[in-house]
Amino acid sequence: MAANLVAILIVGALPRPALAQNYSCNPGMCCSQYGICGTGIRCSDGCLTGPCTSPSPSPSTGGGGGCVSVGDIVTEDFFNGIINEVDGSCPGKNFYTRCAFLDAVNSYPEFGQGGYADDSKPEVAALFGHAAHETLELAFATSKKVNGPSKDYCVERNTQYPCVPGKGYYGRGPLQIIWNYNYGPAGEDIGFNGTNNPKIVANDPIISFKASMWLWMMKVHNVVNRGFSATIHAINGGECNGGNRDAVNERVQYYVEYCNRLGAFPGDNLPC
Repeated sequence: MAANLVAILIVGALPRPALAQNYSCNPGMCCSQYGICGTGIRCSDGCLTGPCTSPSPSPSTGGGGGCVSVGDIVTEDFFNGIINEVDGSCPGKNFYTRCAFLDAVNSYPEFGQGGYADDSKPEVAALFGHAAHETLELAFATSKKVNGPSKDYCVERNTQYPCVPGKGYYGRGPLQIIWNYNYGPAGEDIGFNGTNNPKIVANDPIISFKASMWLWMMKVHNVVNRGFSATIHAINGGECNGGNRDAVNERVQYYVEYCNRLGAFPGDNLPC
């Protein structure tokens, strides 16, 4: 009762609705479609997470089964089951949020639309499986691998998205987007200057998820129905055919684990 009274007093003292801290709200409050914490209307249409009074925002119809709500698949329990495995000292622990992920999904409505929910779950598991491998289970927003920040990943002959001196286009975000020729168009699609401000992908959780969602939809989404091995080829084909068996095995292990958590069949054709 005392805690509730304190919460009421704090909310009452605010001159305007509180922005969601890292796009996550306190228990009992909703994260609205605009990233604002609150109750009442904040929990109505467009509500991203919390005790929403309408269904979680759902991507558009994607097949005979009708509209699949990714928010119903990526539940708080599923997302927290991943992020809670991260040590509290890791920067990703307080950076990546389910609310930010769902916000990104709203910008790419074809994601996870396999017809019925059971058809969509493998794609969700695949995305998070690759993200877990790339970021050590969402522990980091910036590459911690060899040749990460020490390599600029600039293709100078690409004149459409020329590299900016002093900027590094190394891995950032859940899927670790790299290269100037990816940052440039991703920024155009999302709404930021990808070649001049690549760091924003590691500083803004929504943009971070959106950049990875852009990469997924451009390179991976259309091959999901070919099996998980095809997604590895699309993400990092250099690992396939013996290029890096340990990396491939880890990706497969995460994917199968997340399929099991979602109650989905992982299918055949897993390693590459």
